[in-house]
Amino acid sequence: MQFDRAKEILNSSDNINVTYHNSPVWIESLQGDDSSAFVTLIGTERSMTVPVTELAEQR
Repeated sequence: MQFDRAKEILNSSDNINVTYHNSPVWIESLQGDDSSAFVTLIGTERSMTVPVTELAEQR
């Protein structure tokens, strides 16, 4: 995913499905200096920082 698209998703009021390695995640925040995202795996309490390029939007 491109960083600008991740920013649009984060700022959207819509529920947009995003995955990280085929697992659904919620984008909590973005770091522009290294193009990373802090995400939470949906259905768990597990959170992590991942490269935005490894996120995928599910349509």
